[in-house]
Amino acid sequence: MAPFLCKLIPPRRTFLADMSEEERALMGEHQAYWRPFVEGGLVIAMGAVADPSGGYGVMIADVASEASLGALQANDPVIRAGRGFSYETFAMAGLATTRLEPLASVRSVTP
Repeated sequence: MAPFLCKLIPPRRTFLADMSEEERALMGEHQAYWRPFVEGGLVIAMGAVADPSGGYGVMIADVASEASLGALQANDPVIRAGRGFSYETFAMAGLATTRLEPLASVRSVTP
């Protein structure tokens, strides 16, 4: 297995702030597509980055090869839709992680 950092570049810098309802639905399809890979441990983490110079998505994946990751990315609904999204993919020299529950399922702990 090999770790990769992936950056999902949206069609415009302001995308996170001004996506249309159609684009919001497409992002829902994108999330649904990747969810099984997150749950299966292939994707370590993913989410939107609110960079002041322009938001984007980020993902860390631990996959068999860059080619296998490329095939997964090519089938992402946002790529298949031809709406101007693209991926930048970077090999990582290593990966240290502790698998945690997805943030949505983490509950506050009160002493």
